[in-house]
Amino acid sequence: MLSRCISVDLGTFQREYWGRGPLLSTSTTLPRDFGDLLSASAVDELLAERGVRAPFIRMARDGALLSRDEFLGPAGVGAEIGDQVDSAKALAQFADGASIVLQGLHRLWPPVIDFVRRLVDDLGHPVQANAYITPPGSQGFDSHHDVHDVFVLQVAGHKHWTVHEPVVTSPLPTDAWTGHRDAIARRVTEAPVIDTDLAPGDALYLPRGWLHSARTTDETAIHLTIGVPALTRVDVVRAAVDRVAGAVTDLRTSLPVGIDPTDHDAVAAHATKALLAFADEIRDRADEWGSAVADDLAGSFASRTRPAAVRPLATLDAIAAAGSVGVRWRHGLLGSVVDDPTTGRVRVQLPDRTISFPGSCAPALRHLRSTEGSGDTAAATATTLPGLDAADGTVLIRRLLRESVVVPAGV
Repeated sequence: MLSRCISVDLGTFQREYWGRGPLLSTSTTLPRDFGDLLSASAVDELLAERGVRAPFIRMARDGALLSRDEFLGPAGVGAEIGDQVDSAKALAQFADGASIVLQGLHRLWPPVIDFVRRLVDDLGHPVQANAYITPPGSQGFDSHHDVHDVFVLQVAGHKHWTVHEPVVTSPLPTDAWTGHRDAIARRVTEAPVIDTDLAPGDALYLPRGWLHSARTTDETAIHLTIGVPALTRVDVVRAAVDRVAGAVTDLRTSLPVGIDPTDHDAVAAHATKALLAFADEIRDRADEWGSAVADDLAGSFASRTRPAAVRPLATLDAIAAAGSVGVRWRHGLLGSVVDDPTTGRVRVQLPDRTISFPGSCAPALRHLRSTEGSGDTAAATATTLPGLDAADGTVLIRRLLRESVVVPAGV
């Protein structure tokens, strides 16, 4: 999916653009447009028939959010909850110059759900998707930076984008643009790096920190913003601090009684001592702590992404037919198959739990783990699992379906 968003090969993107600089890709250099992901009719369907609720929808005018009661309301008998989009109200506000923001489309709209899931596979970082529907002649937010990378995918209409160099390089979530207004105001007086209209099928990659603003021309514009809140080296360091602090008693000891927090030299001496102790611990056991931090980052990644949804009724049917149904590993489910030599058993280690099986299941489990993302023709069945007969294979598949580890192929 990444190849749909960039006009260069992956190696060039990694070396020259990822986290470094913007990349403008025109429709003529990309495989296809983005009409399969979203369209004007799809937006109408979401607003009119899908019961979209806050916070999955926002509206804004002149850079300020509208109050919810200006476009939300209850939906009649059996749907009295008042945070649902009122399509008539939304129309009135849109006609009066307000933009519509559909948030979290990676949880709402099937084509975007699949696109984002596969983009997560390509990038190895969490991904989210919002849609911006902007009326003609509308100015969005003033020039600002985001604290995550974005891919802007122009779906319909034209939108003029102006991009300037950062005032904060690779900002963290705590470095919101609102804390740098004066520096941004000065920077935007300089010549922009990009100053162009995006047409349908064009894409623009912006690393976090790059200043940007956008405005529509004389037509309604729709674009998808694919946000990538990337894992960073700061995340590695924070995870290391948490791990070491939890294991090394000396680092958890209190500072002396009577210490004067305003005595800069005294506090600095204690801080230096603590930092040196932390550095010694990390240096002496770097491999051990590195492995532990890797586990923590995997857990963090799992908490910020979602595996493909399971279909409960189809899965129950598959459980009933476990002896013959084809299955594959649930797409996006982080997990590993680990031998336990002390018990002779094998574990499926998942982000939220561990499932134990007899050691004889290890080859079958590893085979199932390899089926993630494979075509349905590569799905496993009870009779094709290595190391197990059909009866044992049926039991294993039934258990894994029930645990939502595998899913029926083709569902």
